[in-house]
Amino acid sequence: MPFDAILLAPRRAASIAAGHWHDRTINDELDACLEQCPDKTALTSVQLESGRVERFSYRELARLADRIAMGLVRLGVGRNDVVSVQLPNGWAFTATYLACSRIGAVLNPLMPIFRERELSFMLAHAASKVFIVPKTYRGFDFEKMAMGLKHSLPALQHVVVLGGHQTNSFHSLLSGPTWENEPDARARLSAERPGPDDITQLMYTSGTTGEPKAVMHSANTLLANVIPCAAQLRLGADDVLLVASPMAHQTGFMYGLMMPIVLRASAVLQDTWEPKTAVALIREHGCSFTMVSTPLLTDLARTVTEPAQEVPTLRSVLCAGAPIPGPLVEHARKALGTKIVSGWGMTENGAVTMTGLDDDDALASSTDGRPLPGVEIKVVDVDGSTLPVGQSGQLLVRACSNFGGYLQRPQWNGTDAQGWFDTGDLARIDAKGYVRITGRSKDVIIRGGENIPVVEIESLLYKHPAIAMAAIVAYPDERLGERACATVALKAGQRLDFAGMVAHLEAQKVARNYMPERLLVMPALPATPSGKIQKFKLREMLRGH
Repeated sequence: MPFDAILLAPRRAASIAAGHWHDRTINDELDACLEQCPDKTALTSVQLESGRVERFSYRELARLADRIAMGLVRLGVGRNDVVSVQLPNGWAFTATYLACSRIGAVLNPLMPIFRERELSFMLAHAASKVFIVPKTYRGFDFEKMAMGLKHSLPALQHVVVLGGHQTNSFHSLLSGPTWENEPDARARLSAERPGPDDITQLMYTSGTTGEPKAVMHSANTLLANVIPCAAQLRLGADDVLLVASPMAHQTGFMYGLMMPIVLRASAVLQDTWEPKTAVALIREHGCSFTMVSTPLLTDLARTVTEPAQEVPTLRSVLCAGAPIPGPLVEHARKALGTKIVSGWGMTENGAVTMTGLDDDDALASSTDGRPLPGVEIKVVDVDGSTLPVGQSGQLLVRACSNFGGYLQRPQWNGTDAQGWFDTGDLARIDAKGYVRITGRSKDVIIRGGENIPVVEIESLLYKHPAIAMAAIVAYPDERLGERACATVALKAGQRLDFAGMVAHLEAQKVARNYMPERLLVMPALPATPSGKIQKFKLREMLRGH
């Protein structure tokens, strides 16, 4: 697969000179682990359904990665070939990425929630040569689906099944035979290693709008984000990270798969989200850090309020993805007894902004943090002019971790000649440099010529004791152009009607012309795997009402 990562070369010299690109790959980091802590536990893989727990030292993990790498070579996989994996969190995910990195192949993580419609596009677009799936997961037959897709995908040569039958099983094709011991194996693995500017990861955007886009990242762009994130969070080799966010999403991949190896730390991988299990794992393994989306943070905060469920070893939690409602941060801080770090980022660049461990807790409630080292941000108007402090406009990012471009869609790269990337988000920056995401550019609601502060009103809705999730979206109006509808999902056993919502917002002193003019109560709000509410689906739904 030829990769058109045209955004990398123009900024290489400056990124190296500034020390933001380290010219290392995950191979270098794993090799360092073998030198410094070969017998330390690298990861503990926990399968909830079977109850199976598997542990690997760094020595064992490296040996397994070499074995899988040679298995992939025997399947015809080489440099720049795409290996797609639709696996839950677990040792096979981590080892397969490390194996791909050994031979210059590109890992394409795919969320387990994807089905034929999404996969038929992604696998064809990526020209995936190998597709690795679990036999079954959460009651669904992935092997059957994958084999059904294979016939319509000419580039797809192999479907490999974790836990499958002998002929196509992960064990028989990849992790079982000791091919790494063959005479030419070591030389072949050394010869195939990629460079730090080669594409190592191909990840599709979650899809809040339109066609998924394939984001290309190199080792340099990924590590340029992982390393400063770890430093800002003051994480080190003695930390134990709970990895419950999907590793097929950037949050789990960068800070759950890569960061523990960079730190020479230990990771606990939870394959299915279940908050009571997460709390139990934190307590059992002494986990000191985890990174979660807004819904997962909500679940953790609720769970630890139960008797004897304290998590004293948990020092910090990074909550990122979508803007975090202030009331949730306040509640989680009190319930967990730990530092809540607010952050914002994208698949295209990882974390962009974060609050600090020494910041006042209120900043995690009211901001999305300040730019990480190597990151610049600015807010501009529709003409591209930089806006004054405190004014909301289009958020642009110029970062050492910015992606290499969208595969085969360079017209969508959204990056100008100076390297500024148009995030598609609206934001404001205060006098101290803290940013607050105020919405998506397509989520702006203009009612009778006046902008409605969507994120602020949503944050106030979260203060209502009955509301679990909330989103405000526009619906067309002949006279005013647009009106606002509040869509909410309620906590178990709770009720809310329009009058109750209005009374709540009035008590919060919301201006009358900012009030949503409709309320739609739903069992759940449509969301991406990272927890971002898919407002375009809500708008489509409203058009039918």
